[in-house]
Amino acid sequence: MFREMRRFKQALTDEECIAVLKEEKRATFAVRGEDGYPYALPVNYWYDENDGCIYFHCAKEGHKLDAIKADDKVCFTVWQEGPQEPGEWWYHMKSVICFGRAEVMEDGPEKFEKARNFGAKYFPTNEYLDRELEKDYHRVNIVRIRVDHMTGKSVKEN
Repeated sequence: MFREMRRFKQALTDEECIAVLKEEKRATFAVRGEDGYPYALPVNYWYDENDGCIYFHCAKEGHKLDAIKADDKVCFTVWQEGPQEPGEWWYHMKSVICFGRAEVMEDGPEKFEKARNFGAKYFPTNEYLDRELEKDYHRVNIVRIRVDHMTGKSVKEN
């Protein structure tokens, strides 16, 4: 169903992939958009190691949600720029690609918990997070991506 990595010697382990997903803050979320055109956009996200799902927030309506409703299959890509060794111009980067299915979470305690965990990754304090949730929670959707297939690769760019 999913292709094997062609450059398998550069493959990351599942643990290394999860570390990248947990550490990074931004990714590209891609869906099949209108008229069959790909639609890829940057998102902030949170990876829940307990359930192996990826979460992000979005508005209550828009292109992203219309695309998910039409076809829930998605691609999610995260990358680290990685370090530069002294005297080298290239980077030693890692990337992770996840294929899965996206769903908009129903209102309820689980959605609130995921929104809170997502916010904890980005907001500087719990007090700030609580204020933001109180002010804007009613205006957002939380999208869950259930990962079907994940691969990662380590690349030395030279």
